[in-house]
Amino acid sequence: MAQRVHRPREDAEFDFILGMSTVPVLAYFIGTWPKAIEPCLVADLVVGGIADEYAGRLTAVRADITRCPAATERYGVTGAPSCVLLKEGEVVAAHGPGLLATAEVRKLVESHL
Repeated sequence: MAQRVHRPREDAEFDFILGMSTVPVLAYFIGTWPKAIEPCLVADLVVGGIADEYAGRLTAVRADITRCPAATERYGVTGAPSCVLLKEGEVVAAHGPGLLATAEVRKLVESHL
């Protein structure tokens, strides 16, 4: 996974990262239960690539649903993997739950940068 992807350990850290970002935030939510692991590993690759591609114009955050339950609820995440694009803390686009394809995530990001 790209080093440009933040990995908060709890809601407070997630909120801190959002508060410090001066650019849009692509937050993707992962799960650690058996059926979610494989698609979430794919999401790691997809979002890591997007984070590298849009370095300086986008902040990427990987949130574990069980470790960041308040953020999960706040953004209406119902399964993993899911992603939301945030501008100033507000959702401007979302995808999921379901497998994330690079082209879909890129289109989501480009339409709001």
